[in-house]
Amino acid sequence: MFIDIHAHAYRKPVPFVVQFCTAEELIQRYDELGIEKGVLLPVVSPEIYFPQANEDILDMAEKYPDRFIPYCNIDPRALTNSAEAPLDKVLSYYKDKGCRGLGEVMLNAELMDPLVQNLFRCAERVGLPVVFDGSDQKTGDFGLYDDPGLPQLEHTLQRFPNLIIFGHGPVFWAEIGRLETPGERAIIFDLKGGQVGRIPQGPIKEEGVVPKLFRRYPNLYGDLSDYTAHNAIARDTEYGPKFLTEFQDRLFFGTDICTKNMPVDLVDTLINWRDTKKISETVFKKISRENAVKFFGL
Repeated sequence: MFIDIHAHAYRKPVPFVVQFCTAEELIQRYDELGIEKGVLLPVVSPEIYFPQANEDILDMAEKYPDRFIPYCNIDPRALTNSAEAPLDKVLSYYKDKGCRGLGEVMLNAELMDPLVQNLFRCAERVGLPVVFDGSDQKTGDFGLYDDPGLPQLEHTLQRFPNLIIFGHGPVFWAEIGRLETPGERAIIFDLKGGQVGRIPQGPIKEEGVVPKLFRRYPNLYGDLSDYTAHNAIARDTEYGPKFLTEFQDRLFFGTDICTKNMPVDLVDTLINWRDTKKISETVFKKISRENAVKFFGL
């Protein structure tokens, strides 16, 4: 059985760009994939989805306590729209309600923006891990902007050594290998509302900054959800298993499920690599569930 550290659901269907699944539809998908339970992350910033109340997540987790673990989410512009906003008070409130982390932060601003840094500082103060999506654009997209080479992430890891940050999304996972061009870091929206672009493919010719950051900063963890994380480890079937093995204690299975029929290729890849001895049974168990059990005290 797997434990999913990253999923989304709404209490009721939302008619918009993405038709989010309901809690019941997510549980059905979990049963199909062999997932024991998962973390629900609310969407609160309006860059792409309808904002969602933290209370929705708490309600779903209360209704299905054996299947869901709640996270909270705070837009860093909340309260006073300033770098002095007492967001730690809000985070403490939701932590006391049972929320186990902060995210998915999807505001389209620079990672080093003072408002974002204030949110991260407050999360460190309260003791909540953070997961955020990234972007290589400063407008017309969602996710925190970082430059090629992820210097803003590195400075954030340096500033907040006691804050667990989960690397997630295309901008992060594209840099498992050295970039061929900066533009391959993410898929962007075109002017008609669709998406265009590419993410890196093919063997890892030279390591990128991601494994180097893992080695330097013990507060960096890896969220393997969404297809870009799977692409990062599966694009090179020799390097991918080595990466999982080296960082086996800080990598976590995830899906980023939004829709009820969303494919999750990571399940089959992990099982195949275990069965063919590309990764050990120990590595498989840690990534698939044991790291989450330990991290959340399940």
